[in-house]
Amino acid sequence: MSNSPREHERGVMTEPALHLDGYLARIGYDGPLDASLATLTALHQAHVARVPFENLDVQMGLPIRLDLESLQAKIVDRERGGYCFEQNALFAAVLRRLGFAVTTLAARVRYHATGPTPRTHMLLRVEVAEGPFLADVGFGGDGPTAPIRFVENEEQVQRLDTFRVVREGAQQRLEVEREGAFLPLYVFTLEEHFPVDYELANYFTSTHPGSRFVQTLVAARPGSDCRYSLHNRDFGTRRGDVVERRTLTTDDEFFAVLEQTFGLRVPRTSRFRAIHGASDER
Repeated sequence: MSNSPREHERGVMTEPALHLDGYLARIGYDGPLDASLATLTALHQAHVARVPFENLDVQMGLPIRLDLESLQAKIVDRERGGYCFEQNALFAAVLRRLGFAVTTLAARVRYHATGPTPRTHMLLRVEVAEGPFLADVGFGGDGPTAPIRFVENEEQVQRLDTFRVVREGAQQRLEVEREGAFLPLYVFTLEEHFPVDYELANYFTSTHPGSRFVQTLVAARPGSDCRYSLHNRDFGTRRGDVVERRTLTTDDEFFAVLEQTFGLRVPRTSRFRAIHGASDER
């Protein structure tokens, strides 16, 4: 573990496996580390800008491990991304290290869903002086780029999109605005969830033949004025409600987009289930 001043700036007890300096360098953050809304917002924005949402390991048939040491090795040391369980678990560990009160929650994804869905999304409730905020650095796609206040029906404008939290019976629903209407992203309760809950959901998400992440290669990252997305060989750039798409017909094009747009470097000999076929899975 690093013994730098920033590692000990708050002087609190820490988990031995958490390397704060490495994480901060990974997201390019050198600002204040107090447990304030300003710090939470800056960390959230820096994380989503630098750490892409992606499921390449699932597509390569590699296990997804959620222990902190494995998360840091992948996201920080190897400069990879991950999906919700990986990214939000690491972000929660960082926030707790800095003195934030964090409750880990679970959601049912409604985005593009045609029926009931399981609780396969992880998100965070973070308490600051201004009240509770929803933090989620691991939704990808049209997910928030900054924390969202737990204030019902308040339209909250962020850099790329507008969000709101609404009540749905005993649940909360996060929505995003598209073409003048609000669409649901996911629904959740405030019941605390624990690592064992995410291990079960992660096993389904990363291994079950019916899982979207087993069936489809995905990557997503927000740019300065747009959102980039990759679904198998379909590469999209969205600005507002306008989406430009093109098909990456060759492996050279595909790997170039992974590297140049998403910052993801894997060997060009890598084979992905949804693109090259399950028989080539490693």
